[in-house]
Order: sequence, then C-alpha cells, then structure tokens
Amino acid sequence: MTTHALLSASARSFAQRARAYYALTKPRVVSLIVFTAIIGMFLATPGMVAPQILLAGTLGIALVAGAAAAVNCLVEQKIDAVMQRTRARPLPRGELTSVQTLVFSGVIGGAGLWILAHYANALTMWLTLATFVGYAVIYTVILKPATPQNIVIGGASGAMPPVLGWAAVTGEVSTEASLLFLIIFAWTPPHFWSLALYRTEEYAKAGLPMLPVTHGKEYTRLQVLLYTIILFGTSLLPFAIGMSGIAYLAAAVALGAAFLFYAVRIYVAYSDALAQRTFRFSIAYLAALFAALLVDHYLG
Repeated sequence: MTTHALLSASARSFAQRARAYYALTKPRVVSLIVFTAIIGMFLATPGMVAPQILLAGTLGIALVAGAAAAVNCLVEQKIDAVMQRTRARPLPRGELTSVQTLVFSGVIGGAGLWILAHYANALTMWLTLATFVGYAVIYTVILKPATPQNIVIGGASGAMPPVLGWAAVTGEVSTEASLLFLIIFAWTPPHFWSLALYRTEEYAKAGLPMLPVTHGKEYTRLQVLLYTIILFGTSLLPFAIGMSGIAYLAAAVALGAAFLFYAVRIYVAYSDALAQRTFRFSIAYLAALFAALLVDHYLG
C-alpha cells in the first residue's frame, strides 16, 4: 500500500471515529437544549448578552449536555441494541468501547464545567453539574428502568437549560427563569409519551416500564391530553406576570391550540402515524414558543 493510500485510509478512519464520538452527544437533542439555554440568556437582560457570557454559556452547557448524552448511551447500550430507533448508535454498532465513551464524557463534561466556572459564574457551573447528575444518573440509571413516571420526574433535568442560561447572565435564578423551567417541565410528558405510544412494543421488548407498557395506550393517550392542557396553561404564565406581551400571547395561544388539536386527536382517534406527527410537532412547538418569547422580549 502506498503512502498516499495509507494517509487516505487513516483520514477515513479518523473521520469515522470523529462521527461516532459526535453521535454519542445526541446532537439533535443537544441542539434544542442549547437553543433554550441561549433564549434564557437573552431573556435575562433588557439589552444584549455580553459576548464572553454568550460564548462561555453556550459552549459550556453544550459540552456538559453532550457528556450527559454520552453517559446515557453508555448505560443504555444493551437497550439501544434491541430498539430500532437506537440500534445504529456507536456503542451497539461496536464503533466505540465503553471505556472510550466514559473517557470522552469525562473530558468534554469536565471541560464544559471548567468553562462555566471560569468564564460565567459558579452558580451556573453547579446548576449544570446538578443537571448532569439528574439526567445521567438519577433519570438514566435509577428512574428510567424503575417507574413509568420516569419522564415526569426526570423531566426536571431536561427543563433546566433556560435556567442555566439565565443564571449565566444574572448569577441568580428568578421567578421568570422558573417559569421557563415550568414550561419545559410540562412539555416533556406529552412530548415523550407521544414517542412511547408508537414505540410501545420496542420499549416492552427492551424491558423499560414506559407508561403505555405498564398502563396501556388508552391511559397514556389520556395523560398526553391532560398534560397538554397543563402545558397550554403554563405557557400563558409569562404574559400573566408581565414577562411578555401581546406578541408572545398570540403565539402561545396559536401554538397551544395546535398542540391541543393533536392531543385531542390522539385521544379520540389514535394511530401510530398520528402519534409520530405529534412527537415531531412537539419539538417544533417548543422551539417556536421560545423563539416567540425572544421576539416579544425585544419588541417590548
């Protein structure tokens, strides 16, 4: 083999390994986490966010979120191997080892916490560490295999990103930041249970006590509807306390009505295709709702 061929093969191997490590961080999930954290930063100040805080907060939170995702992949690699939507992840495919995953998570997680501590503030670092423990340990290791309420309880860690962003700018957690937390906390059950409804058989095969596995699809459909109603009310709270104006209220009502439409249809005329569309819409809903908060913030 020529030197050129060896270099080419080495480059391909490096690129494949880099893609595998990148996949461990669940980039699509982390992108939504980082987006809501950035919105939290901008909502925390009437002006613009200082460039250092914006960069440090975004990078630090993204790295720790990626580390938590890697730990999730490590702990659930056997479960991932039997589920269609996760069997292509790096660990089930044998692209990376458990040791490599653990070291990678430690390196990027440690780097993220260091960045937050040195270039943001200590509160943000500690809150981010607590969020990491909440997702990677409490949710992934303890709650997910133990209770069908895993999504509800574990949703607290998933709802933290805008609070982290807010704390990075202000050094505190205010009522407004808590409302952002509540919105995502209320959004999490209908979002994940929509997914669980059309993946029920896979979750059952993997031995995970997701709600439609333990309580049936009809009960889960009712819970999706009830939590969507709770979410609709929660999404109006920023306007109720004067945190936002009419522009946000109009967006929250329109988006909430659309989500309710999906939830009602899931309850009265369920199909797997409908649950899949609802899951996809829920992601767009959260991104659009937070974007509306940002637009309204600067319109005011």
